[in-house]
Amino acid sequence: MGESVSEATVVKWLKQPGDSIEIDDAVLDIATDKVDSEVPSPVNGKLLEQLFKEDDVAQVGDIIAILEVDGDETATSLSKDSENDIDIKIPGTELLEEKEIKRSELDKKVTKQSESEVPGRFYSPLVKNIAAEEGIDISELDKIKGSGLEGRLTKEDILNLVASKKSQSEQNTSNKKTIEAAATPVEKITASAPTNASSAPTNAVFTSSGDEIIEMDRMRKLIAGHMVSSVQTSPHVCSFIETDVTNIVTWRNRIKTGFEKREGMKITFTPIFIEAVARAIRDYPMINISVSGSQIIKKRNINIGMAAALPSGNLIVPVIQNADQLNLVGITKMVNDLAERARLNKLKPDETQNGTFTVTNVGSFGSLTGTPIINQPQVAILALGAIIKKPAVLETEYGDVIAIRHKMILSLSYDHRVVDGSLGGLFLKRISEYLESWDIQREI
Repeated sequence: MGESVSEATVVKWLKQPGDSIEIDDAVLDIATDKVDSEVPSPVNGKLLEQLFKEDDVAQVGDIIAILEVDGDETATSLSKDSENDIDIKIPGTELLEEKEIKRSELDKKVTKQSESEVPGRFYSPLVKNIAAEEGIDISELDKIKGSGLEGRLTKEDILNLVASKKSQSEQNTSNKKTIEAAATPVEKITASAPTNASSAPTNAVFTSSGDEIIEMDRMRKLIAGHMVSSVQTSPHVCSFIETDVTNIVTWRNRIKTGFEKREGMKITFTPIFIEAVARAIRDYPMINISVSGSQIIKKRNINIGMAAALPSGNLIVPVIQNADQLNLVGITKMVNDLAERARLNKLKPDETQNGTFTVTNVGSFGSLTGTPIINQPQVAILALGAIIKKPAVLETEYGDVIAIRHKMILSLSYDHRVVDGSLGGLFLKRISEYLESWDIQREI
């Protein structure tokens, strides 16, 4: 798991008790709030026991399964004990006893940690986001006893706090209404029309014969929650610019065959756009920020996420860490590797974290442009439209001419709380300038 991941949900057991397992065999699928991934076996052996059921939530550090390890040592030891008439323990009980000891020590450690308020207590990004959305201060979080590893606060802990606060608020509101009603003259009550909460308009969905009802899968529910949360958090503004990428198209057509023979992979337009975005962020670092209450956090690293479509129809955003420090070949390798493993559901949880800016390619599906939703807690996201041929007016030394050019529309959604139109527009223009000034003779 990545450093900011504190828990995971058991999605599916791929091995059952009694199954033989080889080293690196996938034992189960798990899901964090970022990505699904497999848990491989560290040893050869046999699965004795599953300690968590499917859909159970396990904390980082929890023991999730017991394996009987292959080897000659156990057999030799058992044979020797039998000859000397010493009690023989059932294979695997030593591990169970060790597990109980570790859990006892962990419980003591968690209790000790949670009883004292330690400055700089760790909170995962998910916990921080929920706290920010619900208006809960860090000082209030410090007072909560966490149920996670070393007293960490889990998603369930903070959701329980939120539910408790809402319940208390509703109770206070109910008490206030009761007092006000008791103090109101009877004449005023009878003179006004009675209100009925059940008559309020609702977003009821009507179904008819033949309609199919499809339950959202876990990832789609997470995406839906993130999208709604982002719109409620950030006032979105979107700016557009049309960019001439004829030089890039011509250059790529010239080098793509040689590049594939040399590197063993294709070069797409995506790495070129990501390189331009990274350069523009260096020029306008106030795009590379996050908001925490009334504070602006200016990010040192430029970590660019790239939205990737999965075969299931869902989306995931793997992150290219320190994209500004990679050359075009390095970015290309990262893009191809992350995209391929995203499609195969092989991404690691920490490969979808700590993004500071996101790029999404709506043009790959034929769209001319789009108005993307910001990937919180970032403050901006760039959508790449389809590259199409169209007539354009060019200025030459002999006068204006009309020529066929490759054009595309770039659209930038940004958080208007901290990014004004001037910064958003200048940043978008700088990306366009880097793309339009592409050196057609560039070597790679």
